Amino acid sequence: MEVDSPIGIIDSGAGGLTVVKEMLRRLPQEPIIYIGDNARCPYGPRPAEEVKEFTTEMVSKLSDMGIKMLIIACNTATAVALDDIRAQFPFPVVGVIVPGARAAVQGSRLGNIAVLGTAGTINSGAYEDAIRGFSTNSVVYPLACPEFVPIVESGQYHTEYASEVVERTLLPLADVPFDAAILGCTHYPLLQEHIAKHLPAGVQIISSAVETVRDVEAILQEKQLARQSNQPAEPVFYSTGEVDAFRLIVEDWLSIDGPDVRHIVL
Repeated sequence: MEVDSPIGIIDSGAGGLTVVKEMLRRLPQEPIIYIGDNARCPYGPRPAEEVKEFTTEMVSKLSDMGIKMLIIACNTATAVALDDIRAQFPFPVVGVIVPGARAAVQGSRLGNIAVLGTAGTINSGAYEDAIRGFSTNSVVYPLACPEFVPIVESGQYHTEYASEVVERTLLPLADVPFDAAILGCTHYPLLQEHIAKHLPAGVQIISSAVETVRDVEAILQEKQLARQSNQPAEPVFYSTGEVDAFRLIVEDWLSIDGPDVRHIVL
């Protein structure tokens, strides 16, 4: 693997752009190839075996493109496919669950942590396992938020409708004594302004995307794969779905004019 090779990022759709945003901020010199499986999004309600199949298809494409590292930016895919992908491919593979869990344990004074995620992620118990790997005393309050991803994928995340859906979805947490909340899906930071408004004051909101990129940076240094350049690299984006709609989200969320967005068939 060459240091100038790209880092691959995969997601069920647009959610992984939150990881890209943090990559552009912390590691702008690193080339990125992103695949969003918008045509088959969301992954949350799908059977685990189907998610594994879709994830492997995306990673195989990126492997053929010569990536030096992979970020599975989808929490659902991380929960069910991370170990399989690591066993199949030779490059380092980073998921988004363990970094978010670690940050939540470190940031919670009470040890009471809410996890917001897709049905697939919540049902897998992956965050509970990861959190208890860092602290056996932590209490976890998982909440599936099935309406969040469709709002983001349809570009409605700035709307009043989005705020209403978030408020309704978070009602089960109204009387729960937590002081940290993990955004356990990389789509959710696009709804963070609404989420913060409808959570109790003082709750620390943890973005798994931000924490994951910190881990990526450390692994690049450890394995001597960091690109030594002062020139920012231009990311390339692929979508299995409607390219123009995806381009609008890329432009809005990443503030990139004329991003390189292409269609891909898996």
